[in-house]
Amino acid sequence: MSRVPERAQRTSPRVLYLFDVDGTLTAPRQRVTDEVLQVLEQARKHVVIGVVGGSDFAKQREQLGDDVLERFDYSFSENGLLAFEDGVQVHERSLVDELGEVRIKEFVNFVLAYVATLYVPVKRGTFIEFRTGMINVSPIGRNCSQAERDAFEAFDRDHHVRERMVRVLRERFSGWNLQFSIGGQISFDVFPKGWDKTYCLRHIAADAYDEIHFFGDKTAPGGNDHEMYESARTIGHAVASPDDTCLILQELQATHGAH
Repeated sequence: MSRVPERAQRTSPRVLYLFDVDGTLTAPRQRVTDEVLQVLEQARKHVVIGVVGGSDFAKQREQLGDDVLERFDYSFSENGLLAFEDGVQVHERSLVDELGEVRIKEFVNFVLAYVATLYVPVKRGTFIEFRTGMINVSPIGRNCSQAERDAFEAFDRDHHVRERMVRVLRERFSGWNLQFSIGGQISFDVFPKGWDKTYCLRHIAADAYDEIHFFGDKTAPGGNDHEMYESARTIGHAVASPDDTCLILQELQATHGAH
């Protein structure tokens, strides 16, 4: 990685690009390619860049590299419940503090009972992953292989397993102020309302940037990028792949890379 100019020395220091991870910077659950890293490095010469994902920080490092805090000016994992700016942790918040153990146990028990009744192609384990700021639910189990992920994604498109499950949970826990967000290939996230990806904007002063551009692949209603894509504070870019992201970045460079 070449030397990064200080923010004030960049061509457009009052422009921020924020990126989703899966489907935007990487293939789902895969490592970022050198080509994407090169495009990001080029963009960072002109603007400020950050990443905001629903997964925990360990998975963010796994996908974007151990040097993720050096490659991005902002790193937001779990939608910003854990936040870093310029490599320094600036925020952390826990779901346990918000919901309490009694409610969490009730929710987990209901989900596991529901999963036990599901017909899906395979079941592999880790149906619930408890994270700092959310609960991730996977009807197939997160221990599946990539081939099994791909097969479930195709099955889910036809049978709407996650969509139907979310509908049941939304009704059962209607008084809990929870939000459900389908993302990736095999799971969906559950968290308090307001803890979607727009949560990360709480760590960015309203007057810090003239433009905040957000890039995400799950921008339709119900997708885990939707709220951020629609936010009044962002200019949304819907992408279908990392290649899409790179193409848009190259187009934007004509504006934000101009001296």
